[in-house]
Amino acid sequence: MALPTFFAPAERAEPETITRQAALFEKQSSLVSALNSVLNYVLILNQQRQIVFASENVSTLLPSQPASVLGQRPGEALGCVHSAATSGGCGTSLFCRECGAVKSIIAGLAGQKDCQECRMIRHNGTQDESLDLLVSSTPTVVQNETFDLMAFMDISHEKRRHALEHVFFHDLINTAGGLEGLSSMLCQDAPPLLIEDLKLLHTGLCYVLEEILTQRDLLAAEASELLVTPVSISLDDLLRNLVRFYESHPVVRGQEIILLPVPQIDHFVTDAGLLRRVVGNLLKNAIEASKAEQPVTLSCVLVDDGIEIRVHNTSVMSMETQLQVFNRSFSTKGKNRGLGTYGAKLLTERYMGGKISFASHEGEGTTFFLWLPFFILASTSKP
Repeated sequence: MALPTFFAPAERAEPETITRQAALFEKQSSLVSALNSVLNYVLILNQQRQIVFASENVSTLLPSQPASVLGQRPGEALGCVHSAATSGGCGTSLFCRECGAVKSIIAGLAGQKDCQECRMIRHNGTQDESLDLLVSSTPTVVQNETFDLMAFMDISHEKRRHALEHVFFHDLINTAGGLEGLSSMLCQDAPPLLIEDLKLLHTGLCYVLEEILTQRDLLAAEASELLVTPVSISLDDLLRNLVRFYESHPVVRGQEIILLPVPQIDHFVTDAGLLRRVVGNLLKNAIEASKAEQPVTLSCVLVDDGIEIRVHNTSVMSMETQLQVFNRSFSTKGKNRGLGTYGAKLLTERYMGGKISFASHEGEGTTFFLWLPFFILASTSKP
């Protein structure tokens, strides 16, 4: 009698077949050594989705330590709570219809490479726990038999962090934005003795909110989830507002920020928020790199069917710094400060359709060049 199933076939190979297929891979010493050396977990499955090989590191992910996982299906070995929902086992319940692992395995056994996410609830012996896996399947033929080479990694921590980041930034931006709005209202009706202190408080809250938004955008950009919203802007107004913003910034130590005349540009379309963050980052870096009383110059010229914004300071970067300036983890200001120029390049070149470069020479100082097209298309975030 055929075993019941709501999705994948329930039939299994005979124990003798499992033993014979497992022996095929035991004889492939070079292959076994290679699969045991990779960081991902690796299973090789037969046409019935049963394990005939498991890399050594798979044992560290199992909820218990069976004598062998040979003949089991992945969900059964990993302790998926739905693997025993039907007598057919892993892949045959209603829940399995939405399982990325089963879908990927079926594609692999059909001769197609495939990669999907698997969200699993499993029992680890004392309690249920969630497991998020990224599963890839590659068809593999050994002695005229087709198998599925299933490689997977545990991305639970990444998924958990991603969810927490979304909640964190949502709540923090709402709080900081509310305080900034309240301080702005207080400035309008404050008595003369308090007006200057309240303006200082409002400015500080603006800095805090801008830093939060910048970090949110960088994390979204790295995850390819950043939403770009192009609008027609006045570049002159945007740069003037940036100069006013940074003239009172805590990083300023007497430096003057000079804005040269901005050419008249009609219908310049870009993401205003991202542009403010990129140019603001370059301005902040230039101020921090300058000695007190040394000016920082901001200018804009028309170049190659676009605009080029230039941020100049009189200091010179060492060759060591120049060779690493756009690296993600590099900073001249200490550990964990390397998202500045890296972030500017990421936002500019991946999301704004532009280019960013620099020149630093003795006697000329350092200039960062930000080229942008006159018009960029909107991009949508990933689901």
